[in-house]
Amino acid sequence: MSKIFSNMAGSVWKILVQTGDHVVVGQDVVIIESMKMEIPISAELSGVVKEIKKQEGEFVNEGDELIELES
Repeated sequence: MSKIFSNMAGSVWKILVQTGDHVVVGQDVVIIESMKMEIPISAELSGVVKEIKKQEGEFVNEGDELIELES
């Protein structure tokens, strides 16, 4: 199992993947809005989206788990 974490605090503005989607290294999976800026979060490993842990509009802190991937 691989996990994708938020690298900053902010609100989940947009989730770009769905459960079951295959993602590759470098693919943007979530966009966080922080201080009026949109910051893309990219996958560091390839895999299939097993579970999306946060929903659009939800506040996240740095280090919060966003997505769980299966290899």
